[in-house]
Amino acid sequence: MHIVIGLVGLVVFLGLAFLPSRDLAMLRKKAPFIGVMLVLQFVLALLMLKTGVGQAVIGALASAFEALIGYATEGTAFVFGGLVDVTSDDTAPFVFTSLMPIIFIGALIGILQYLRILPLVIRGVGFVLSKVSGVGRLESFNAVSSAILGQSENLIAIKKVLPDLPEKRLYMISASAMSTVSMSIVGAYMTMIQPRYVVAAIVLNVFGAFIVVNLLSPYEVDPEDDDLVIPHPTEGQSFFEMLGEYILDAGKVILSVVAMLIGFVALMALLNGIFGAVLGGLTFQQLLGYVFWPFAFLTGVPAAECAQVGQLMATKLISNEFVAMLSFTDAAPGGTVELSDRATAIAQTFLVSFANFSSIGIIAGAAKGLAPAQGDVIARFGLKLLYGATLVSFISATIVGLIA
Repeated sequence: MHIVIGLVGLVVFLGLAFLPSRDLAMLRKKAPFIGVMLVLQFVLALLMLKTGVGQAVIGALASAFEALIGYATEGTAFVFGGLVDVTSDDTAPFVFTSLMPIIFIGALIGILQYLRILPLVIRGVGFVLSKVSGVGRLESFNAVSSAILGQSENLIAIKKVLPDLPEKRLYMISASAMSTVSMSIVGAYMTMIQPRYVVAAIVLNVFGAFIVVNLLSPYEVDPEDDDLVIPHPTEGQSFFEMLGEYILDAGKVILSVVAMLIGFVALMALLNGIFGAVLGGLTFQQLLGYVFWPFAFLTGVPAAECAQVGQLMATKLISNEFVAMLSFTDAAPGGTVELSDRATAIAQTFLVSFANFSSIGIIAGAAKGLAPAQGDVIARFGLKLLYGATLVSFISATIVGLIA
């Protein structure tokens, strides 16, 4: 039965993407690419989640990140070891076990950039992606770059062409950025939710963003306007200048996440208290769960768990993915969330993206710093951007729900 519901849900989510544009002429042109990408999403999800090879690859990635977190703990222990036992996952605070490793992983990303390994990977995968998706080379490069560098950092790589991008291409680039995550924080995600759903969501969301934008805001790129001149990200810097910059940038990411967590968790507690007092014990998050109940049901979540999964989905949307993911750990009040295997697969896949209200400001602000006029454009279509990126998460979660 969940397969029928999931397929209906997939049609509904695709329809919701098409509804604002209703461009039938462009849809006919884009339909073959959309069909290919949907098939690829199912094939890749099956390979990642249901085959021995896929599970072995994900297991190797999880082990690699676990090892990196172990190395990062050495640095954390040196600084904070006198205050807390950071080597114990059971007693150390979340900020030490999950967030501090971002600094070390950020430094490694910088080294791979400096050695020109990451740019080569991004260009290669982006080239293949452009052939499959039918979008421009710039958009394909940006999609892969966003999945590695993050939603604002990757804009620096295209800053020379950013001021001249038409609105629809800018929307595609922004939607890809909001639909993916930064590789520097993937390790943190893997300490809170199952690594296989982290990896699956990252891969599926890349294609999902192209599918949704091809329905929501379709366009064609003139080959003459698709030059891809991307400067090396660390050009002109010495090795230690680069390393210092990436380490400090990773530190800023941690401070941003900590500030967001403190603010949003506290505000959520306040709203829960107010709504509980007014509505006789019904908290704000429980109310959001009922609002998102139909959407959770359409992804294939069992009816008895839709309110709980809907609550997680809504929490991620109005705050961020970290706040929602904490529900699967002992680090948050009310954790650990217990769900069936299919509900867990759907919920955790949905949570792996930057699709939330705060990301509108982050992307618009980053663009404004590089091209002020374009930052204003992104701010104007901010809600449409969040709408599209959220549909990407629903589509990826539904596909995983059909397979799980």
